[in-house]
Amino acid sequence: QVQLVESGGGSVQSGRSLRLSCTGSGYSINIMGWFRQAPGKEREGVASIARDGGTRIADSVKGRFTISRDNAKKTLYLQMNSLKPEDTAMYYCAASARLDYYYTLLPSLYNNWGQGTQVTVSS
Repeated sequence: QVQLVESGGGSVQSGRSLRLSCTGSGYSINIMGWFRQAPGKEREGVASIARDGGTRIADSVKGRFTISRDNAKKTLYLQMNSLKPEDTAMYYCAASARLDYYYTLLPSLYNNWGQGTQVTVSS
């Protein structure tokens, strides 16, 4: 079982930046991803990264968010620039050991989740 712990959330004004981190313990991590869920909305994929660094970014954040990982440190990052009020949500880190996907933004394909970190962007 993989345990994931997120950090780095907070409250910022529109246009500012935040960097989220997620540290994992345990083994068998292949795909990792960041998801977010706003009140009353479904959880949506923000970014996913393969073990070799290949990435997929959701259209809603493309050009503003960057995902990266340090396999040696078992740490996942999400650099969020030019934040907008619509980015306000609880952000979750996720990991999967499955080998049939290179990366994916589908929440159902992940079986390990962090507790979440709140990001609030004010206008």
